Amino acid sequence: MIQDNRAEVRRVLLITLLLNIVVMILKALVGWTTGSLSLQADALHSFTDGANNVLGLVTNRLSSPEPDRDHPYGHQKYEAIGALGIAAFLGIACFEILTSAIERIITGIKEVRITSTELWVLLIVLGINIFVAFYERSVGRRLGSRILIADASHTMSDIWVTITVLVGLVGIWQAQIWELPQLLWLDVILAFPVAFLVFRSAWKVLTDNLPWLVDHMAIAPESIHYIVTQVPGVINCHAIASRGVIGRQVFIEMHLIVDVKDVETAHEITEAVERELEKKFAPVRVLIHVEPPDYRYDAISF
Repeated sequence: MIQDNRAEVRRVLLITLLLNIVVMILKALVGWTTGSLSLQADALHSFTDGANNVLGLVTNRLSSPEPDRDHPYGHQKYEAIGALGIAAFLGIACFEILTSAIERIITGIKEVRITSTELWVLLIVLGINIFVAFYERSVGRRLGSRILIADASHTMSDIWVTITVLVGLVGIWQAQIWELPQLLWLDVILAFPVAFLVFRSAWKVLTDNLPWLVDHMAIAPESIHYIVTQVPGVINCHAIASRGVIGRQVFIEMHLIVDVKDVETAHEITEAVERELEKKFAPVRVLIHVEPPDYRYDAISF
């Protein structure tokens, strides 16, 4: 059975969009007042969080699982396309962080001024990021939403970025107290691991969603063969193909050799096969080509 969870996905995206806007504003304000490059880069990263939510809302409107005349297999791949958009945003953010850090190394270090109040603000921001990441990931896994899981991955990287930046700013804060100007380089140095974490997040989103777009095998044919051949009346099955994402939507095709002569009984066997596959891999759409018991073909590999 086709499941349409777009309304709940849309509600989650709206909540996280509002929280990400708050996070972005707070980071940008603190980054601007302190002159911290790593925090400004982190604010840019958070801007992509908000942009991702907007992108997710757009693709959510388009990604109906219900088929129509022009899209007989549904529209769910729009979610995967949206997730690839997230990867693109992350790649841009990584490039901007690296160029800013290299430029500051060339032009020279700039003074960064930080207070305990600003550090407390960043701790609040960190708490919001943690809530958003775990909230999106739990709902995304429950609904099988690629866009929520991808966005949660992005936000999870934002948590580590914020922790890294916060550690560096604490060091700079202590440098002001101890009068150690060498520690001011922490701000520029930490921009590089921030860029690496952003790139790593982009790569994970990319590798998670490309298989869905290029119709990578969803289920090993051996697993399908084992389940199907347990159904009474089935002699063998071959030409097994599957695509999609388990828990989201899976499409299975196969040729089925049945030990019956009449069409009605063969139909009952195919329905039993569909029920077993639905029980294991739901939601699933199965296309079965029935063949007689004496059928022989060289391509049968089981």
